[in-house]
Amino acid sequence: MIIATAGHVDHGKTTLVRALTGVDTDRLPEEKKRGLTIDLGFAYHEIEGDVILGFVDVPGHERFVKNMLAGVATIDFVLLVVAADDGVMPQTEEHLAILNLLGIRQGAVAITKIDRVATERIDYVMEEIEILLHGSHLAGCPVFPVSGEVGTGMADLRSHLETTARTHDERAVEGHFRLSVDRAFNIRGAGLVVTGAVYSGQVTVGDHLILAAQGSEQPIDARVRGLRALDREAKIGRAGQRCAVNITGADINLSRVSRGDWLLAQAVHAPVQKFDARVKVLQSENRPLAHWTPVHVHLGAADITGRIAVLGERRISPGHDELAQLVLDMPIGALFSDRFILRDQSAQRTIAGGMVLDLYPPRRGRARPDRLEMLRAMERAEARTALTAMLSATNNGVNLLQFAKTRNLTDTDVRNLRGHENNICLPSEQGEIVLSQERWHAIEQMVLDALANSHKKQPEAVGPNDNGLRIALQTPPPPTLLVAVITRMIEQRKIIRDGISLRLPGHSPRPSDFDLALWKDIA
Repeated sequence: MIIATAGHVDHGKTTLVRALTGVDTDRLPEEKKRGLTIDLGFAYHEIEGDVILGFVDVPGHERFVKNMLAGVATIDFVLLVVAADDGVMPQTEEHLAILNLLGIRQGAVAITKIDRVATERIDYVMEEIEILLHGSHLAGCPVFPVSGEVGTGMADLRSHLETTARTHDERAVEGHFRLSVDRAFNIRGAGLVVTGAVYSGQVTVGDHLILAAQGSEQPIDARVRGLRALDREAKIGRAGQRCAVNITGADINLSRVSRGDWLLAQAVHAPVQKFDARVKVLQSENRPLAHWTPVHVHLGAADITGRIAVLGERRISPGHDELAQLVLDMPIGALFSDRFILRDQSAQRTIAGGMVLDLYPPRRGRARPDRLEMLRAMERAEARTALTAMLSATNNGVNLLQFAKTRNLTDTDVRNLRGHENNICLPSEQGEIVLSQERWHAIEQMVLDALANSHKKQPEAVGPNDNGLRIALQTPPPPTLLVAVITRMIEQRKIIRDGISLRLPGHSPRPSDFDLALWKDIA
């Protein structure tokens, strides 16, 4: 179970982790000199067998919220730390808001430094915390008054964490492998090591992966030489774990790796510079989030600037959510259901957060009513349910390749969708197009009716060409879909391609009734 600390600067987060694990997570010389956590720190505590507590100690200073965000994206549990002498402070509130936006629902609160205050003060801080947590995902979570320095209350906190870890369900290993890189370094005799949280899938020693580096158009090939999962030598790393991966490759070196990069299975690589999402603005904001506001987008360990295009309404009121499009200044490795945080242009204030929905927004009409209906259909968590809803929301089918990439579906997942009895899959140059049976039959009948009408009007002609058929349809589908439909109907011998023309199987060119009558008169 991965646990992150959260809370205001100098509230004793690092001391608490040291008391729980025996590990000092402040690793940088400047951190030790100043007594201030600047970057992420990591510690592990083995309870028994395969039950391990992994701690991510995050900085509490407002200037280092960026680093905090890089460490909490995929945690299982949060330990919110509030010092008894200070009580709830600005970064306590901001960190809690971030955790809510990221959808983190498991946690506990530690009131630290209780050896420095009177009992009445502890009671007051507990009331503060109850008010703070009201309405949040952590409302009603246990609160532990402790002192990391003298050990008071630590046994109860440790027991709670260990009990939670024993009953914690491991994440399902679904999708292709994705690791969000938050550190990279060289080890003598081993080479390059990257560390981070595994978002999905699994990795084994010997696997061939790619490094998707920020600012690089082409991915870099990498092979896994060695692996540590939860700070232990391992042959397999899986979703929900923190892993250190020793990688090698002809073009791999430390200078080409940075925080915010992704280590990926080759099938997942699909960096985008815009994506559609649902965005929620914090209730604490004093004004709506306006269309085209410049923002910092924090996704995984990445921090990328861009702008938000609010779809439908031109602004999002505090405490409300809307569909929106994020237009970025450089590509990002986002996939469906990834959570992200938005901070203001100066990166001084957290303003909103959201969830990725679609990596392939249309070039035009991003706020049209039918497009918004499609995005609402995409919000379904389960792939088959979402696909069914999307097919109901559009007459133009769904690109199966794009759907699979967006949702990080494996080949097996795609085969199951393709084989569903209610779906028809049509090959096309841009990837398979999925249609519902109802829509397939409707388009098929439109084509048959259009050809029958053409033969009736022009019996002497073989039939229309592809473009002529499209013009003859009352509500023609998009060109790519029409080509796919024509191809399938030809394969099924429902229509015939005769040169450049299309005709029904029973049609042969003959003179029209008018021409026959004229010929009869002449004869």
